[in-house]
Amino acid sequence: MKKTFDLIVIGGGAAGLTASGVAAGMGARTLMVEKARLGGDCTWYGCVPSKILLNQAKKAAASGQPVDYAVIKGKLDSIRQKIYEEADHPDKFRKMGIEVEKGEAKFLDQHTVCITQANGNSREVTSRYFIIASGSSAVVPQVPGLDKVPYLTNENLFELDKLPESMTIIGAGPVGTEMAQAFQRLGTKVTVVDMLENILTNDEPEMTALLKKKLERDGVTYKLGSYVQSVEGDENSITINIKREGKAEQIHSEKLLMATGRKANYQKLNLEAAGVDFAKQGITVNDRCRTSRRNIYAIGDVTGRYQFTHMSEHMAKVAVTNVLLKIPMKIDAKHVPWCTYTDPEMAHVGATQAQLDQNGTSYEIYKFPYSMIDRAITEEETTGWIRVYAKKWTGRILGADVLGVHAGEMISQYALAMKNGISLRSMADTIYPYPSYSLGARRAADQWYIRNQNISLVRWIRRGFRFRGPLPDLSDNERIV
Repeated sequence: MKKTFDLIVIGGGAAGLTASGVAAGMGARTLMVEKARLGGDCTWYGCVPSKILLNQAKKAAASGQPVDYAVIKGKLDSIRQKIYEEADHPDKFRKMGIEVEKGEAKFLDQHTVCITQANGNSREVTSRYFIIASGSSAVVPQVPGLDKVPYLTNENLFELDKLPESMTIIGAGPVGTEMAQAFQRLGTKVTVVDMLENILTNDEPEMTALLKKKLERDGVTYKLGSYVQSVEGDENSITINIKREGKAEQIHSEKLLMATGRKANYQKLNLEAAGVDFAKQGITVNDRCRTSRRNIYAIGDVTGRYQFTHMSEHMAKVAVTNVLLKIPMKIDAKHVPWCTYTDPEMAHVGATQAQLDQNGTSYEIYKFPYSMIDRAITEEETTGWIRVYAKKWTGRILGADVLGVHAGEMISQYALAMKNGISLRSMADTIYPYPSYSLGARRAADQWYIRNQNISLVRWIRRGFRFRGPLPDLSDNERIV
């Protein structure tokens, strides 16, 4: 039987939009199914609104003026809508030749899905291939009393019409950390609770400790190493009962935000009918994004492998390349960057120091402080460090951490370098504009050059060029490394 489509994409978030666009560009008859609005979490409940709020909070903190939250909410709504209209609107994709349908898809077999619309109407469609990009949603742990309390998650946080006087955030990961700083700067008294002893536990501990101190100076209160025992309250006041260092404590706040992670959205897809394997964390895929069925692929958050918009887009390209071009492209798992967009930002790419130590990998650490980046000095943004893990003799970069202004942009240099085999030596030999923040990356690379350059070779070269200047004082450089 001839299939209705070449490819059906289930989900219209970052992963689904990318997959549909790439597939249509290759000439495939493509259908994209989304049960809500195109754009997904990123546009409506995640990346976009959180960065808008962080930006408005930074401006508010700098001005020192009282915050009009109605104005901020208006900007948040208008910017989201603008991005939707300019990038995510269904008509944009229909012009590409993609059929877009609003509804919920459920597999009937490995080549057929039933799409049910909000009004109850449904239709069955067939396709040679499927890409599942149904995303994830907030996971909320089972805490006694929580089901009776009007708590917030990222899905309703940005719909608040009034700035709360106080807020408790459970979870000190990226979402909890970003929103703690944003709401604290806007004027909300924020308390962060987490069972672990550190914030952002996937990042470099020394750097996250510096970031935590910065947030504490902003006014954020931390209750780390705490276990939530129960929750009670109503729309106006919530009490969180915790146990910390063996002692019972109570935290009272107007609102409660649960920032306790994500779960893959696959439960309503009827994957069993299609013969697709899955586990608790998400749909099982190989490094080419293929599921247990050769014609069905899964990408993005629904796989449980990565929870970054940029990785959703990367996986989309990998999947479509395998599906339509039959080129065996694989996920690049070695060079995955991430960034928490606090002030200052915290970013990472590649292996962490803990991973290198655990694997017994030999490496050296090359560091450079923001306090010695002239551009940072001129703009009074000197909090932060660049920290690179690399091989001693070759300068091959194994991983990097950056804490500081524009860390998300800075880490991209290391992602590009690692992907393309660019060493610290090559970075040190590259001309960077002065004064720029990115020059800090070259200065960090200079530390490798100074530490590993053969002094006798340097003397030989200098004799050849009749250079009479002093040799570098390595001890001076060691003080900043």
